[in-house]
Formats: sequence, structure tokens, C-alpha cells
Amino acid sequence: MGDLRIVVCGGGAANGVVGLIQEATRRGWSVDVTATQSGLDFFEKSEVARASGKPVRTTYKFAPDGRRISPPADGLIVAPATFNTINKLAAGIADTYPLSSVAEVIGRGVPTVVVPAVNSALAARLPFRRAIDDLRSEGVRVLFGPEDGWEPLPPGQNDPRKFPWLRALDLVEEAFGLTTVDQVGVPLRA
Repeated sequence: MGDLRIVVCGGGAANGVVGLIQEATRRGWSVDVTATQSGLDFFEKSEVARASGKPVRTTYKFAPDGRRISPPADGLIVAPATFNTINKLAAGIADTYPLSSVAEVIGRGVPTVVVPAVNSALAARLPFRRAIDDLRSEGVRVLFGPEDGWEPLPPGQNDPRKFPWLRALDLVEEAFGLTTVDQVGVPLRA
């Protein structure tokens, strides 16, 4: 299949990344996981490393000659994507390894799906709505809003068990023609 990079930010849904890794691996992807510093507090690194077969990355790995290197990416999922990450990414702020690596992958035109994990109060903010629009204008598939079937809930009511991990994977695969989407936007395996 190819190399799938998953970037995990802080949020209650982050613990579900193991299920995404397992499904992606079952479908033939080689998976590499990068986490933000706050993301590390929401999942068990050893479980994620065991599922992917690779350590969780939080910084660049340096080549023997001193060059910064990142793992290859044929597809990218940023999930759960926080308010902070989405706003910084859209504004071009790359002050951490996860942000700079995502920015570079998007700039190379790699199929990218971002799944926001924000409550309705944060989603109502104008900077956030602009950020979503800006990312979409760059070709990033942002899984968010009624048309995508993923909407924010009021503060304190989010249910991490309902986070659309597999839908994000289906959307990345759709970019490769590996799935099709029916008329209401539900991915179907090809």
C-alpha cells in the first residue's frame, strides 16, 4: 500500500489511535506515528509502538551527516487535531516537529486528512473556521461539519469512542482510488 504517517495531538480520542494503526496495517499500510508533546499524555506509547512496529516520534531523527530526516509519507492523518494545531498549521506556524513535518507533507501534495477534536465553543471561533477553510483551499481533507457527519459537541460532552478514525483512513485511501464514497459521503471499500 504505502507509508502512512499519523500525527496525534492531545485529546481524549487519542487513545483510539491503536485501532487505526491496526486497521491500517491490516489494509497493507506501513504506519509511522508522530505525537505532539501534549498528545503523549493521552495514549500509551508502548502500545502504539507495538501496534506500528516503530517508536513514536516527537522530533526529527538526525542522519549521521547531521541532516534532519522524517519518515516517508504517502498518506497523512492528523487526528485528533486540536484547536491550537489546526490554527497554527493553517497560519504556517511550524514551531514543533509535528507541525513542521505536517506542513512539509501538505506542501508536497501528499493526501492529507485532518480530523478536528474541538468542542462547539471552540469551533464557533472565527479564527478556527478560517483555518478550516484555509486548509481545505490547500487540498487538505478536513473531516468536519454536517456534510462530513462529524460535528463538535458542547463543551464536556465529546465521546472519544465515536471519533471517526476509520473514516479518516477511508478518506486517505479514497485519494488513491482504493475506496469510493456513496452519495451521502459514506466510504465504501472498493
